[in-house]
Amino acid sequence: METTSTAVDAPATSRDRVRQVTVLIGAGVAIVAAAIGSGAAGGQPVAEAAGGALSATATPLAPDSPAFSIWSVIYTGLAVFAIVQALPRQGSDPRLRAVSWWVLGSMLLNALWIAAVQGDSVGGSVVVIVVLLAVLAVIFVKVVRIAHTGTVASWVTDLTVGLYLGWVSVATLANTAAFLAVAGVGELGLGATTWSVIVLAAAAALSVAYAVFGRRRPAVVIPIGLAMAWGLMWIGIGRTQGPLLDGTVATAAFVAAGVALLAPIVTATTARRH
Repeated sequence: METTSTAVDAPATSRDRVRQVTVLIGAGVAIVAAAIGSGAAGGQPVAEAAGGALSATATPLAPDSPAFSIWSVIYTGLAVFAIVQALPRQGSDPRLRAVSWWVLGSMLLNALWIAAVQGDSVGGSVVVIVVLLAVLAVIFVKVVRIAHTGTVASWVTDLTVGLYLGWVSVATLANTAAFLAVAGVGELGLGATTWSVIVLAAAAALSVAYAVFGRRRPAVVIPIGLAMAWGLMWIGIGRTQGPLLDGTVATAAFVAAGVALLAPIVTATTARRH
């Protein structure tokens, strides 16, 4: 059921103010830590950490390097979210009350993920990114079920959460594939191509599940689809060039990207008509 509250109908409390300030400061620390740890501010890039386990050519499911530019958009959205939620008039916003701590938790987990990779713990990074994905899924459920309140706050929240969840969904699959390769399990006896196509089909199915569940909230499911399509597209491009070529995986990735892009548009349009 969608919460019907559409306005801030109660004054902010001291707990709200503490939350706002903590999320603002915590977001700043998490974003700076992530930038330093990822090599954006100097130091070792993530692609070179852990013996290159997460590089663009480590596995057939690794997105090509340009895919990771989406992080600049996600971090910008998180920074704007942190600022908007801290505005005095947003203190009692019911949506922000419901998700702000979770969003901060996701940012801290992302910084922890980078620390795990820089510490050469690919297995640890998988554990962290799965928890991160679960946290983002909780936020997704909340923003779908709670009606929009203030226009700016609601749209910033939806767009940012959507892009974040969509990208992390693809990154979790790539990260897991990297761990299996490092652990010597790799293709699970299926062969690299077959295994990769199965995982890409699962990604397409996941994108449809997101679209169906959030069909009445296009502001969040369309960004999810865009981010997933972006990541899947770059997996496909990566398999058409460079040292790790695989036409079958490339085709499957492009098809999955198309599904991810179109699914939320179709479900949102259908929901509006009904």
